[in-house]
Amino acid sequence: MKNSLFSKIFFILFFLVFFTPSFVWAQKETLGVSGVKPTPALVQSVERAGKRVQMDRVVQSLNDQLIDRINATQKFQVVARSDMKEVLQEQEFASSGNIEQNDKSAAQQFKVAGVKYLLVSTVDDFQDYIETATFQGTGRSVTKRIIRLSCVGKIYDSTTGKLIESANFQTSNKDIFQSLANTSRDSMLSDELLVAISREMAKKIANHVIDIIFQPKVLAKRDKQITINRGEGTDIAVGQIWNVFAAGEELTDPDTKESLGKEEVLVGKVKIMSVLPRTSTAEILEDLGINKEAILRKAQ
Repeated sequence: MKNSLFSKIFFILFFLVFFTPSFVWAQKETLGVSGVKPTPALVQSVERAGKRVQMDRVVQSLNDQLIDRINATQKFQVVARSDMKEVLQEQEFASSGNIEQNDKSAAQQFKVAGVKYLLVSTVDDFQDYIETATFQGTGRSVTKRIIRLSCVGKIYDSTTGKLIESANFQTSNKDIFQSLANTSRDSMLSDELLVAISREMAKKIANHVIDIIFQPKVLAKRDKQITINRGEGTDIAVGQIWNVFAAGEELTDPDTKESLGKEEVLVGKVKIMSVLPRTSTAEILEDLGINKEAILRKAQ
């Protein structure tokens, strides 16, 4: 009798562990990351300028860097578009190659894999040019290679297809060197510079995503110190000054009747003292009512 009861319990536990859908056990929200795409107009523009190879290098690097940066925040379970190829194959998810033209549909398709949020990133500007200044009489020259990159990042709720946030990001990089000859050395700098700008763009987008979905908040307060739910892999760093806000009443747009979120009241200022893998600690500089779950924003 006991053996029979034990067998039944074992069977139930075995079934729960190995056959219960993964989302039941998940502790983090799942974020789908769509492949980064340049706009058709930008593709035509860079081809005329002879910079298609450089742009493709940036886009390919940005795809990998974006997944890496978001994963490093430790806030999401990340599902990349490439990981979902088989799941979405019958829906011909990637047939057009222009996901940005049908973002709402893409958000609904990601719902198939249990993804709650979807990030769609589009490159809408890429500039890569060289400026050279030669100093007469010395034969010396200063060459600047300037790269500019602009992306639009859109966050969707994949369960409804609703656009949560749309933001534009710009970044640039410069590499300056001196040479006795008036030469650009363009090809020698390509990989290092292009990867660097991709990494910087990925960091900006990833940090914005977590700030929209998971606001920085006070986890605990002890004397003149607070603990924050931001750690390594985010844009928080030792020495930064952050403002602290208390959430007030709900704000409603009088015209659209849409919720604009809660009123934020400045209640203090803190300085980041240490950054740990998942949390950070800060010294309180001003305290007008800092409490647990207060919202933080980096001071400008």
